[in-house]
Amino acid sequence: MVAGLNLNEPAADLAAVLALASSFRDRPVPEDLAAVGEVGLTGEIRSVSVLGQRLSEIHRLGFYKCLVPARGVKDIDIPGMQLIPVRNIREALAVLA
Repeated sequence: MVAGLNLNEPAADLAAVLALASSFRDRPVPEDLAAVGEVGLTGEIRSVSVLGQRLSEIHRLGFYKCLVPARGVKDIDIPGMQLIPVRNIREALAVLA
């Protein structure tokens, strides 16, 4: 477990990548932004199980924006939360720019 991340949980992959990129660029991740998704070896962002439940919990914890895998997010609506679908790491990092 690193800084609240369970590194055995694939859904934490995207958050870990953003944290590393944030440190490398010396630019913080916005305080209200969360990220959930598995990162594949070619940089693609894969969907994770029970995404709706995860997003509800993320919102309950006070986050209002979340990077999510582009696949499988169409039917999910969390009132008061902006879902930002991304297909790969490049798209995710563009959100931080």
